[in-house]
Amino acid sequence: MILLITKIIIAIVALLHFYFLWLEMFAWTTKARKVFLNFPQDLFEPTKSMAANQGLYNGFLAAGLVWSLLIQDMQWQIYTALFFLSCVAIAGIYGAISVSKKIFTIQALPALIAIILLLATLYSS
Repeated sequence: MILLITKIIIAIVALLHFYFLWLEMFAWTTKARKVFLNFPQDLFEPTKSMAANQGLYNGFLAAGLVWSLLIQDMQWQIYTALFFLSCVAIAGIYGAISVSKKIFTIQALPALIAIILLLATLYSS
């Protein structure tokens, strides 16, 4: 049961990062203006390519998390998920320190919860 809950959380983290990809790569000058309210409105257009690059990185994280869910070997699946979730958690912690504390709740916290559950699964086997 814990493994199923963990996989659901991993899928949610992946979906969030696919959303970040879309927002930063394809909707930076439109929808992102309504999401990133503290970001100066006059900077959306000049930072469009920078945001797209950032979105691409979020896409790689999401793809890695989805890949981890498709791996058949349980130990390899857990280690792969731990790697990508750690990347998400570190990025979220850094974002919380350098940009906004809200990033911790949205990005790092779900990844950290999944990491704890994966470690519990790994060490209870």
